[in-house]
Formats: sequence, C-alpha cells, structure tokens
Amino acid sequence: MVCLGNICRSPLAEGILQHKANKAGVNWQVESAGTNGYHTGEPPHPLSTKVAAENGIDISKQLSRRFAAADFEEFDLIYAMANDVLDDMQRIGRQHFDSNKVSLFLDESFPGEQRDVPDPWNGPEKHYHEVFEIIEKNCDQIIAKYIK
Repeated sequence: MVCLGNICRSPLAEGILQHKANKAGVNWQVESAGTNGYHTGEPPHPLSTKVAAENGIDISKQLSRRFAAADFEEFDLIYAMANDVLDDMQRIGRQHFDSNKVSLFLDESFPGEQRDVPDPWNGPEKHYHEVFEIIEKNCDQIIAKYIK
C-alpha cells in the first residue's frame, strides 16, 4: 500500500487489509510506504490512528517509511493509492518498476476507472472516516478476489 507520506491513507489500508486477512485465516504480509519520505520514521496521522481504533484496528505501532525500488523485488503485489503516487513509483523504481505487480488500489472495486483514494491530510476528521470506509470496502474486494 503506497501513498505520498505514508501517514494517512496507506497506514489505514495496511491496517485494514492485515486485519481482514488475519480474520480470514490467511498469512499475508501487508506493509505500507510513502513516495515522498517527508514523514519517514513517524507514526500514522493521529486522525488515521483514531479512526482505525474506533473500528477495532490498531495502527499506532506503524512507522512511515519511504517507498524504494527494492520493494518491487520484495512484494508480490503493490497498490498505489492514487495516480500521482503511481507516477512517483515509476520514477523511483526506474528499471525495477514491474507493471505486473502494481495497480491502483481502487481498481479492485472500479476496474479501469483510474480512481484515487482521496487524501484526507490536513482535512477534518470526517474525511478520515470517509477514507476509512472507502478503503475498507475495497479491502473486502481484495479479500474476495484472492481468497477463493
């Protein structure tokens, strides 16, 4: 799960998908990263943490890290939270970029529509709740797709 700063959207996506995978009894390693590195080493945004906790998911121990070209070797599937993030991933990955491993996160729910997960950063708490709901529904799609 990759977004810009790895403090709002992608930590929520990591936490939600890992939670759902655990409940489904599958052993998935879900991680998140950010393309800009501005928040490296920081915990998720307080509102992301709060909204996740209100939904029974603890993301408080996550720490932001910068997306790296080596992630294309490390992970089987990489979701970009938005189109600009996907562009950044291509730039960072250069010759390591693997289009077979990468897709927009919301392509699971809206194939081919190129939809972005809205970035709630610097917005009111209600935006974090809205983003949580969007991510949660899409994680249900991912679980349904890959656990058959």
